[in-house]
Amino acid sequence: MKPPKFEYFAPETLAEATALLAEHGDDAKILAGGQSLMPMLNMRMVRPQVLVDLNGVADLGGVEQHLGGGLTIGALTRQRELERSPVVREAAPVISAAMPYLGHVQIRNRGTIGGSLSHADPAAELPALCTALDAQFVLTSSSGERTVPARDFFVTDLTTALEAQEILTQVRIPPPVDGSSWGFYEVCRREGDFALAGAVCMVHLDASGTCQDARIILFGVGGAPVRADAGVGALIGTKPDAASLQKAADAVSQELEPPGDIHASAQYRKEVGGVVVRRALAQALEGRSQ
Repeated sequence: MKPPKFEYFAPETLAEATALLAEHGDDAKILAGGQSLMPMLNMRMVRPQVLVDLNGVADLGGVEQHLGGGLTIGALTRQRELERSPVVREAAPVISAAMPYLGHVQIRNRGTIGGSLSHADPAAELPALCTALDAQFVLTSSSGERTVPARDFFVTDLTTALEAQEILTQVRIPPPVDGSSWGFYEVCRREGDFALAGAVCMVHLDASGTCQDARIILFGVGGAPVRADAGVGALIGTKPDAASLQKAADAVSQELEPPGDIHASAQYRKEVGGVVVRRALAQALEGRSQ
């Protein structure tokens, strides 16, 4: 398989990159890690006239921790760097724990956080992680920049709030709330495969052990990360135990309306969605501090 013909540009600054997108608009595609784009080009699922390679834009990578514990992650930061970073492990350990589930190490060596988020595969882990962490995305164009919450960024399968002339340049993760903990669980056919269903859970308990707040985000069960509000409602105000976790899982399964495909039926995803939520919540209650 060979990609269609395209014109190739390798800008060295963000200003050059955004100028190219302003000039070519919908005819251009951005190349970051290329782990999704290159197969799509080879299979001619996309046919851009222009390819803008961001790998020469040095200031788009790196991880910075702020006073108070928040993170700023450059969009060109490799997934393997996130997996191995002590800064990420301290400030957002759920990201470090989830990274080994993103494909295989060869993919993570090249794949970027911004590339995965912009590609927006509904079974990918990073969109759900960023939604659960209440991340903010900085989108930059030749006319300036805007900030979009992760919860508003993902629209449906492979579709985001990015405009044709914009580049996702930064991911900003707020400081963790004291007393919060996390859980991550996914089910897939083989190690490295996309998830058939997965969940990221954030739980905040007060000093008495009562749940004050929670986020339950599922992936692989819809066109975008799915907020399981019914499961959250079943937890808040309780002192979570095995029975309340099962109640939350049942509420999630009842609420879900997942698609079916050649990999798993809708009914399978509906039932397993509740299972991954229960197991992720159990992890959170084991005391995995955020």
